[in-house]
Amino acid sequence: MTRLSDRHIKPARLALAAAALIALVVMLSDLNPSQADAWPSVQPVSVRANIPRPAIKQHHIPFGKKRKHEMAAYSKRHYGKSEWRLTNPKVIVIHYAVVATLSGIFNTFRTDQPDAELGELPNVCSHFAVDGKGRIQQFVPLSIRCRHTVGLNDRSIGIEHTGFSDHQVLSDKDQMHSSIKLTKWLRCKYDISIKNVIGHNESLSSPFHHEKVKRLRRQTHGDFKHKSMQKYRKQLRAAGQC
Repeated sequence: MTRLSDRHIKPARLALAAAALIALVVMLSDLNPSQADAWPSVQPVSVRANIPRPAIKQHHIPFGKKRKHEMAAYSKRHYGKSEWRLTNPKVIVIHYAVVATLSGIFNTFRTDQPDAELGELPNVCSHFAVDGKGRIQQFVPLSIRCRHTVGLNDRSIGIEHTGFSDHQVLSDKDQMHSSIKLTKWLRCKYDISIKNVIGHNESLSSPFHHEKVKRLRRQTHGDFKHKSMQKYRKQLRAAGQC
């Protein structure tokens, strides 16, 4: 038996494919309108709504190799894995800073020294801050972990607000307008549900909370208690779905 070479096989395959295509075209042309309507159609793939990014001024704190190494070491101690990158965040944590200005928050975060509360490195930080005029600043890229909430730093985004109480922030129309816009954009960007937009004081009840250091497993702060966050999440729902 003579074996065909590849150069003989390929033209033969092309000829068969062409014949099959011609036959299909002829078959479709013979369909009456009712039969043609029954032919399966390709459905468009649904696309998540494009939520506009609010105006954000970039004002990054120094976060070089040394601070990243410290963040990785912190993560190893507290979460069991050495890593400084923030990937696939699941929670957005709302804070107030007990500081009146964005520059005051920036200056608190920029120096890499042991934090005043726990005495650990790297120094604390949050990704964003919103002031009383509705201005938003970003201090750290979203690809980097910040120390802002014990038990959640490896899977959360932190948003600070200038001010000294939940009530002060919630009653400031301009600040809240920008805060809701920022939070909606972030939660839609990362597919974070409204119930996982929490106040710092709610951290222990988050299903994503985990902490390896025993003495810190009940560690939280007083800012944005559950009652306050019920009001915040109500405004977030009113802003619409993604």
